Amino acid sequence: MLHLSYSDYAALRAHGEENYPHECCGVLLGNSTPEGNQVREIVRAGNTRTDRAHDRYNIAPEELIRIQRQARKQGLDIVGFYHSHPDCPAQWSQTDFAEAHWVGCSYVITRVDQDKAAVTNSFLLTGTSEEDKKFLDEPVEIAMNEAEIEQERGRS
Repeated sequence: MLHLSYSDYAALRAHGEENYPHECCGVLLGNSTPEGNQVREIVRAGNTRTDRAHDRYNIAPEELIRIQRQARKQGLDIVGFYHSHPDCPAQWSQTDFAEAHWVGCSYVITRVDQDKAAVTNSFLLTGTSEEDKKFLDEPVEIAMNEAEIEQERGRS
């Protein structure tokens, strides 16, 4: 299970809306626990794919190293990644699978329809090698404080 705060959930969805019609991307920092990946912070990353930014993303290696160093200083690990799918399902693609290498990490995908975040799903990359890796559907638990609950009630 992926655990994250409502504010982080809302922020990664907003990132997708802001980047529409291009894919956004970012990194989930936190800790892995027996109950799942616990997100403590999300970090926006730049999408270096200028040739196909509407349906591909890439985080520059130097940016990923910087984010990983930042996490370590905070006592956190990279526990996942997120990106958006403009006008496409919140389901991993063959390209997403081929480019996923961080076993044990959560891969969060938000469908953005006409610049509005729709569905957000998470997939856990499991396995021991490239040959046996696979994505499993991962439930998402969103923690909300009282103010966020009232805010959501007001939108309904």
